Amino acid sequence: MSKIDKLARIGALATVAMLGALSPAFAEDTPKVDTGDAAWMLTSTALVLMMTIPGLALFYAGMVRKKNVLATMMQSFAITALVTVLWMIVGYSLAFGEGNAYVGDFSRFFLANMAWDTPFTLGSGDSAIAFTIPEPIFMMFQMTFAIITPALICGAFADRMKFSAMLWFVGLWSVLIYSPIAHWVWHPNGFIFVMGALDFAGGTVVHINAGIAGLVAALVLGKRKGYGTENFSPYNLVLAVIGASLLWVGWFGFNAGSAGAAGARAGMAMAVTQIATAAAALAWMFAEWATRGKPSVLGIISGAVAGLVAITPASGFVFPGGALAIGLVAGIVCFWASTSLKRMLGYDDSLDVFGVHCVGGIVGALLTGIFAVGVLSASASTPDGYSGLLDGNAEQLMLQFYAVIVTLLYSGIGSFILLKVVDLIVGLRVSEEAERDGLDLSLHGESVQ
Repeated sequence: MSKIDKLARIGALATVAMLGALSPAFAEDTPKVDTGDAAWMLTSTALVLMMTIPGLALFYAGMVRKKNVLATMMQSFAITALVTVLWMIVGYSLAFGEGNAYVGDFSRFFLANMAWDTPFTLGSGDSAIAFTIPEPIFMMFQMTFAIITPALICGAFADRMKFSAMLWFVGLWSVLIYSPIAHWVWHPNGFIFVMGALDFAGGTVVHINAGIAGLVAALVLGKRKGYGTENFSPYNLVLAVIGASLLWVGWFGFNAGSAGAAGARAGMAMAVTQIATAAAALAWMFAEWATRGKPSVLGIISGAVAGLVAITPASGFVFPGGALAIGLVAGIVCFWASTSLKRMLGYDDSLDVFGVHCVGGIVGALLTGIFAVGVLSASASTPDGYSGLLDGNAEQLMLQFYAVIVTLLYSGIGSFILLKVVDLIVGLRVSEEAERDGLDLSLHGESVQ
């Protein structure tokens, strides 16, 4: 080996040694993505998307009449596509841009300026939330929430809204109603977040929001033709059971994924989700059995969904005992709301969106203020965590009540205004002939054979 080759080799080895010595310092300065957390959040995102397609699509399609099955599934599928594009363009930015206390900004317009290959921080100052995943994963996870929320509304006006009107309404509602409320509740700058009201995975943002919008839509459109006199039996409860089962499984991504990491809090959120759902399914089943003489398939799957809804805001804040109580209360109260209250008030909410999602969301939000245990939410910024009434913090229940009322008012009034605007643009309701023939044929030119 020549002298030049020896010198070159020595220089190369010295360079490698120097870089090796410096690499720990570089590692400390450059934050690393936690691949375990990233893998869990990618999985959770897929689970939540599954809740809408095919979960909600099958659940709703199985409960309408045969002539409206395809139109009902089309709503969930089209909303998935529409909200994806709107979320990419402006929805995410309005929900999770810095903005102010009431709405985000345009810093993420068309998903610009995202921290795509490093962990990111939401907000700033003492209340900032530091994630161990890249921002695109968080954006996609939140996109699936933005998709399912307006899709839930469609169950309230099933069988009677124009497809064009549905697209207009959902598009406007997603940007003007959903994104601001998501900002209020989940962004560190949002006024409900700052106030200290709790919503771990969407009791207010998703369920109360969608449920009250559904009730308003049902009232504005009016009752279905033949409601109360014709047979409105579900087309295929097998489809509905499959859909409800997919919702149950997908909800683990919804709730446990909202921990933002694969850790102890995600594990507890998953456990309490299972417990509350089972308790609510049984509570609804036994309530129906006692009052109507028979436990129905439709009843037990409705009870399960009510339990999933009610535990959603509480899932990261309660232990199993609280979850059991939340599920039992939700099953009984939502059964009453979807049967007795609905008959008493006389509204035609086709698939009980208000009775299950709005009422269930209210039950869950308020009971979070009772059963929340501080140790589950303890962090560097809140070392004592968020406690409920039974954990010594009576004020939390009032904060929960305030968040519920604000969401009901903004979504209810805003949805009414948007429906009236859409009615002026394209008209809301199909013709009587189209409704009689069924939306599958009249809107889409197809039918279930």
